[in-house]
Amino acid sequence: MRPMCPTDTARRGRGARRPALTAAALAAVLTFTATACGPDEDGPSDKASDAAAGQSDGKITIPDDLKDRLKEHGIDVDKWRNGEWKNWDRDTWLREAKDYVNPIIEGLWDPDRMREAEQPPENPVDNDISGDEGVTDPTPAPVEAAKLPTPYHDEAPASGKLLFDGPEGPMVCSATVVRDPAHPGKSNMVWTAGHCVHAGKEGGWYRNIAFVPSYNDSGLSTAELDSASKEQVAPYGVWWGQWAQTSDQWIAQGASTGGQGAPYDFAVLQVTPEKGSTAKSLEETVGSALPVDFDAPAVPEIRSMTATGYPAAPPFDGQEAYRCTDKPGRLSVFEDEPTMYRVGCTMTGGSSGGGWVAEGEDGEPALVSNTSIGPVTAGWLAGPRLGPEAKEIYESASKKYADR
Repeated sequence: MRPMCPTDTARRGRGARRPALTAAALAAVLTFTATACGPDEDGPSDKASDAAAGQSDGKITIPDDLKDRLKEHGIDVDKWRNGEWKNWDRDTWLREAKDYVNPIIEGLWDPDRMREAEQPPENPVDNDISGDEGVTDPTPAPVEAAKLPTPYHDEAPASGKLLFDGPEGPMVCSATVVRDPAHPGKSNMVWTAGHCVHAGKEGGWYRNIAFVPSYNDSGLSTAELDSASKEQVAPYGVWWGQWAQTSDQWIAQGASTGGQGAPYDFAVLQVTPEKGSTAKSLEETVGSALPVDFDAPAVPEIRSMTATGYPAAPPFDGQEAYRCTDKPGRLSVFEDEPTMYRVGCTMTGGSSGGGWVAEGEDGEPALVSNTSIGPVTAGWLAGPRLGPEAKEIYESASKKYADR
C-alpha cells in the first residue's frame, strides 16, 4: 500500500501531466506451465517437458510463437522454473510495458509460501499531507478497520489477495474481480494497484503474480493456517496473471516513497487458473465481478465508500480480510494531477490494490478506486479517481482477450 508522500523535492521535480496511456503500453504476457519440482526432485518433470514440446496433457502448452518470444527475453523454461526468476539484476529486470512475462510455476504458491508473503511493496507516507497547491480536505478521523465476516465469499466474493515476488522475497497486495465487457458474465479480469505489479521508475515488473480469491475464506488464525490445506487457504484456486497493464505515468514516475505516480496507481490483470484451462471463468468460479465506474460522482455527492483488503504490516499479519467504510474527502498530491479520494481507515500495507466500492447510478455497488497510499500512523487511505487513463487500460485489457 503506502508508496508515497509529497516531499519538497518531489514537488519541485514534478513535470507536466503526461498523456493518456498509448497502445504501446500494452503489456505482453507469455504463459506456460512448469511444475515446481520434477518426479525425482532433481530434473525437469516429464509433464513440463511435454508441455514445452507442445504436447497436451490438460495443462497449458507453449505455442511456437510464444516459445520464440520467451527466447527473446532470454528465458529458458527449466532455468526459470528452477529459480532464474530470482535474478533481480537491474539490467535483467524487465521494465517496459511490452516486457511483462509471468510464466506459471505450478505449486510455487503453496500454503506455506502464501503465508510467508507478508511484505508490502511500499513504505508509509508522512502522517499528513499539508501545503498542497490543489484541493485537499481536512485529514479524516481514523476509522477502525473491521474484520470481514466469514465466510469472506458471502460478504465480498469479488475480493482476494494478490501474491507476487520482488527483490525482498514474497510480497502481498489485495485485488478485486471486475467485469469484462468482452465476456459478460465470464470475466477473468482483476483490478489492483499499479505498484502491486510494477516497481515504477526504479524497477520493473514483479514476478510470479497470482490472485487468490477469498484467501483464507473461513478466517483461520495464523496458528490454524499452519496445518491448513491448500483448499482451505485458496478455496477458489490460484489464478496467475497472464496479462498486465498499468499506466505510463506509474511506470515513469511511480516510487515506493515520495508521492509520484499516486493519482495513476492502478492496474488490470487478465488471469488464468494455475491448473490450466477450465470450463469456468474466474467470475463464474467466484460468482461475482464488479462493474468499474470511470465517471464516479464528485466527493460531495458520495455518501460512503468501502475499502476492502488484506493488511499485512503491523499490527496486522496479512492472513485475514478487513474493511473500512467512510464518507470520502479529497486529497491533492500534485496540483497538475487528478485529485484522489481519501477515507479514514486503519488498514496498513498489504491492503494496497484492494477495491473501493460505492453505490453507482443504478444503485448497485461499483468499483470506483483502489487503495494506493496511506500514512505512518495508518489513520487514512487514499486512492486514485478513475478517469480516461484508467478506462483505456481497462478497455485495452478487455479487447486483447476478446476473441479468447
